[in-house]
Amino acid sequence: MNILLTAINAKYIHSNPGIYALKAYADTFLREEDRRALHIATAEYTIHHRSDRIVADIYRKKPDILAFSCYIWNWSLIQEVLEDLHSLCPELTVWLGGPEVSYDPDRVLKQYPFVSCIIVGEGEETFLALCGQYLQNRDVLPLPLPGCVTPQGRGADRAPIEMDRLPFYYEDLTDFKHRIIYYESSRGCPYRCSYCLSSIDKSLRLRSTELVKKEVQYFLDESVKQVKFVDRTFNCNRSHALEVWRYIREHDNGITNFHFEISADLLGEEELELLCTMRPGLVQLEIGVQSVHSHTLREIRRSTRMDRLRANVLRLMAGGNVHLHLDLIAGLPYEDYQGFIHSFNSVYAMRPHRLQLGFLKILKGTYMQEMAEEYGMIYSRRPPYQVMATRWLPYERMLRLMQTEEMVELYYNSGQFAYTVAMLEKCFDSPFRLYEALAEFYERKGYGINGNNHPARMYRYRILLEFIRERDGDREEMYRELLTFDLYLRENMKTRPEFAPDLTPFREEIKQIYDQEAKSHTLLPAYETYNAYNARQLAGVTHLEVFRYCVTKKGNCEKLPGFLFAIFDYNERDRITGDAGVIPIYHQQEREAHTR
Repeated sequence: MNILLTAINAKYIHSNPGIYALKAYADTFLREEDRRALHIATAEYTIHHRSDRIVADIYRKKPDILAFSCYIWNWSLIQEVLEDLHSLCPELTVWLGGPEVSYDPDRVLKQYPFVSCIIVGEGEETFLALCGQYLQNRDVLPLPLPGCVTPQGRGADRAPIEMDRLPFYYEDLTDFKHRIIYYESSRGCPYRCSYCLSSIDKSLRLRSTELVKKEVQYFLDESVKQVKFVDRTFNCNRSHALEVWRYIREHDNGITNFHFEISADLLGEEELELLCTMRPGLVQLEIGVQSVHSHTLREIRRSTRMDRLRANVLRLMAGGNVHLHLDLIAGLPYEDYQGFIHSFNSVYAMRPHRLQLGFLKILKGTYMQEMAEEYGMIYSRRPPYQVMATRWLPYERMLRLMQTEEMVELYYNSGQFAYTVAMLEKCFDSPFRLYEALAEFYERKGYGINGNNHPARMYRYRILLEFIRERDGDREEMYRELLTFDLYLRENMKTRPEFAPDLTPFREEIKQIYDQEAKSHTLLPAYETYNAYNARQLAGVTHLEVFRYCVTKKGNCEKLPGFLFAIFDYNERDRITGDAGVIPIYHQQEREAHTR
């Protein structure tokens, strides 16, 4: 019998730990003779695959049982695939699982009567039991075992699995090359956020720290690039978090990055001191702020000490060694447009490395779904069930927030325009108004997010410069230099951008700097050990730019009496931001104005 555990992910770099967990559990606990009779395989696709290509690939694999892991991002595509496969293979047994089908299984079974079983809740024990039942009599529809719903009825709920009973399923990393590793050290969540599926699982279960450390060490030994802990609130158990973080710091391999979702207001002095001693880039933290308004937080059953959250985030940002990702949600109850602007500006003032502006989704089985009508929420009935309007936020305003979110992604979260945007903010009442104005500019000009036949990044630079001319055109020369600085801070561009100053008058001085550096290695000492780079090689792996303006410690941009020569070193990048190292060389001299 062939069982195919199938996932459709949002991107290729993602993986679906659910199907690997089911396979590992069955392989571990099935009897030897049953393992010989079964062949359990996995298959992963992405939402960017055409449904007919997925159908063809599954058809060629000839499964007897097809099991799909169903989520809001893949359910629409899965339905297309299921309908076509049923037409081709009407005898194919289909099992479904995952949150998208767990909370209304009777409706799904009615809509798709060829589905034999829906696994609800944690699937490992149920999948194991289903395998055993089908081995006994594969021609009979399964009785409603605990943990599943079939056309014959609903089985009892299953008790939560002890975390240490779950086998480790990453012993072979062949299928995970160039992909993110997802790892769980706990299940459940002690909090009751009304929009979150984790609020339904009221039991918090921890994997023993000895097992976690052993498995983390495996990732370190294998030099895995990134491990994402999928624990809903990793630091809700303080001792567990501290022990894992200590181990990661003490056994750092200099390569692996660990991602955690945490509540920042739960961090105490011991955790903060520990995190601030991590190697830059060793850990990154995702922090769900969602809103800064106490009445909104109370309504969504979220307890947050905002003053402590802010203080802890600022402390971590000051440390400069931990990447911080902060989240907001638009469309929450009691938060109107002006209220959301206040939340945005409050979080933006913390200067996180990434500020994700998300939009409320009404997930099946949550308390938010129960309250949606009372909140006047209009939301899509198709996945991902995104809210379009509320009593407090009309659709027109929600559209403006969606457009503004695109600008935040392009011009803040990309990190590619940091100095230019920081200066441009000063022209607006608040940071939000800058991104709102950019969104309005894109709409008015009819610009798309990516230009046709243009490299996306340079297209955005050109639009930003056009926006600057309209908003602060008297200082265009300064902004051109800031754009040039931002560009070379991230990328050793060999094609000179049109907005950059002309370096022709400085060619001889630039050559002299590299000739001298090839002899002395005063400014770039590391390259003396890199096979003693000559001047031409140094110029190839770095970039030297000339500026007339300089950003002061107070954040102002002032014109210099002379010229600032700056070398961008791309082998000395910041481990958090990815910015090149910058070595300034100040020249006290004047030249005639040259083309910019």
